[in-house]
Amino acid sequence: MTETLQTGQLGAEELRELAERAGRELENASAPEILQWAADTFGKRFCVTSSMEDAVVAHLASRAFPGVDVVFLDTGYHFEETIGTRDAVEAVMDVNVITLTPRQTVAEQDAEYGPKLHDRDPDLCCKLRKVKPLEEGLTSYTAWATGLRRDESPTRANTPVVGWDEKRQKVKISPIARWTQDDVDAYVAEHGVLTNPLLMDGYASVGCKPCTRRVLEGEDARAGRWAGRGKTECGLHD
Repeated sequence: MTETLQTGQLGAEELRELAERAGRELENASAPEILQWAADTFGKRFCVTSSMEDAVVAHLASRAFPGVDVVFLDTGYHFEETIGTRDAVEAVMDVNVITLTPRQTVAEQDAEYGPKLHDRDPDLCCKLRKVKPLEEGLTSYTAWATGLRRDESPTRANTPVVGWDEKRQKVKISPIARWTQDDVDAYVAEHGVLTNPLLMDGYASVGCKPCTRRVLEGEDARAGRWAGRGKTECGLHD
């Protein structure tokens, strides 16, 4: 599938139609093929977002688009291992890591909202430290790629490989949506892709330190996030 459109000149409705058509046509395409389409279609107006749980999508994207922008949200609450993974990705991969930070430091947020907002109102904390910074950081892009997979949790079971992000009015690409954890592990092993050390220490999904725990046997990969709080997403993918 090849696009020759000047996507930077398309309106939201045209982009939505482009995304929905691509989602249908690329449903059975490989992750490299999906990312090559994204690179060819959007060029510099395309980026990858990464939580630095692993660098699989960043690695895949760097092969389709060397020097691709990889956007990372530094919430101020990350594990040291996560920051270390970001630094390693920046050092060894052909990508341009862009670190976004919230408008307030953790100390400034504590002063305004009280300490440990993540315990009292995790939705607001995520909004301030993740959702708003990403919205501002994606302003110059038309399309963004994520590492979402359908097998991660019931809330992600219908993730399209290419879809329309209504909230941000952007094309949202999930090139490994159809992958399983076994597929991820095989790719990591084959290509020596960097992964967060916490994945080898009982964590199946890595987020902010105060809101992430190790998973128990039989739990899905997202069970360790906001455990016991009835919350499954931070708002980036709602």
